[in-house]
Amino acid sequence: MESLKMSLCPACTACPEVELAGDEVRIGEAGNLAVLKKDEWNVLVDLIQSGQLTKV
Repeated sequence: MESLKMSLCPACTACPEVELAGDEVRIGEAGNLAVLKKDEWNVLVDLIQSGQLTKV
């Protein structure tokens, strides 16, 4: 997986980011960071795409 960063708010650069780097996906910012392994990220994506996880 290539290194890639996306903001959780495309309208600005002050919001937390999702960073895909190597075998990890980092969500958030320093002091408030969640780190998922590639397989965990893929489970999350599958749950969203299947409709099991929806907007709250």
